[in-house]
Amino acid sequence: MLFTDVIAKKRDGHELTAEEIKFFVAGLTDASIPAEQVSAFAMAVFLNSMTAEEAGQLTTAMTASGAVLQWDDLDLDGPIVDKHSTGGIGDKVSFLLAPIAAACGCYVPMISGRGLGHTGGTTDKVESIPGYQSMPDYALFRKVVKDVGCAIIGQTEDLAPADRRFYSIRDVTATVESIPLITASILSKKIAAGLSGLVMDVKYGSGAFMSTMSQAEEMATSIINTAAAANLKTHALITDMNECLGEKAGNALEIAESMEFLSNTRREPRLNAVVMATTAEMLVVTGIESNRDAAMQKTDEAVTSGKAAEIFEKMVRGLGGPADFVMTYAAHLPKAPVTMPVFAKQEGVLAAVDAFALGNAIIELGGGRRELNDVLDLSVGFADMAPIGEVLDGQRPLGVIHAADEVSAKRVFAMFQNACTVADAAPESNPVIYKILT
Repeated sequence: MLFTDVIAKKRDGHELTAEEIKFFVAGLTDASIPAEQVSAFAMAVFLNSMTAEEAGQLTTAMTASGAVLQWDDLDLDGPIVDKHSTGGIGDKVSFLLAPIAAACGCYVPMISGRGLGHTGGTTDKVESIPGYQSMPDYALFRKVVKDVGCAIIGQTEDLAPADRRFYSIRDVTATVESIPLITASILSKKIAAGLSGLVMDVKYGSGAFMSTMSQAEEMATSIINTAAAANLKTHALITDMNECLGEKAGNALEIAESMEFLSNTRREPRLNAVVMATTAEMLVVTGIESNRDAAMQKTDEAVTSGKAAEIFEKMVRGLGGPADFVMTYAAHLPKAPVTMPVFAKQEGVLAAVDAFALGNAIIELGGGRRELNDVLDLSVGFADMAPIGEVLDGQRPLGVIHAADEVSAKRVFAMFQNACTVADAAPESNPVIYKILT
């Protein structure tokens, strides 16, 4: 079989056979299909999509391309569950949800990805914690999950290796926003992780891969149905991503905001709403709670009691990081040497934000990738970001740039300003949680 024939078939809008998809995944795994052909195939799928059957075949093949984790031998006394977000600006939910869910009786083996397109990556963010092993061997990963209740790591070479290569190529070839490819990428890793339940946070808006509600619902339905075929019970929340989630965006800055949340010193309202609802849904999908209100109360108590913070510290320590990280994070995280406030061009009310443009501005600062092998500056990003509806009176900045030098800070200054729309009156507020699908 010639892979150029497979590319041409998909280019012309035809459905691929299971054998052709398996051939592609095998070539992805052993790199016998070169990157330029993988890129061409990804673009053909991006333009012509895939049927549900094709997406399911791709998911199954990528899952089988590597190891599938087993947990039965650990005799865990709670359900194995995870969450996945389709990505956005300032999305730091994983660092909060994992220890909160663990405090509520779940086991969360969270295998995360790196930055994709304009969105930040959980693995990149956690690597801003000094000493933290984001790529441990499976023995250590399993030990921390059993002893602590959660572990957040990156995708290892053994787990869905076909997806890992495909993911990195899609990131730099403008082929990220494809529902079947996103579905297969997410589920191949989650199924391989040996989960008994999954909760999806499907975002829509200016900073999401799905810009409209209908696209987000299509994405959520695709994941729920494909997961069901693999016997993975999945619920999905559709959430707003028309602005930064929380007040900070950027790798180390988001870890800092997460520590403020876990220590219960600052819980930004929109971030809090997504964290509480998503974690509560994990308790519902696993059967720990049948009532969402009771689940929400339980997740909130995990934060206010300090139990979630204690679990996060144990996880960091277990994976090689500082022992007392939650309370001493400021002494450990990298800090950008230059900060620069950005003020609006006129006074008024912040009416809209182009979150996609802000994500690209972080890439411009060096906090995201342009090419596969780019080394990130984990200290850069934006802090103190004004929420939509905030009054901008000349004293309140739109946000503060954290940069490696003044040249790069000035380079993104106008990008930040232009991403924000100022009006005379506040817009109608949108709900943060739009819908829950099961």
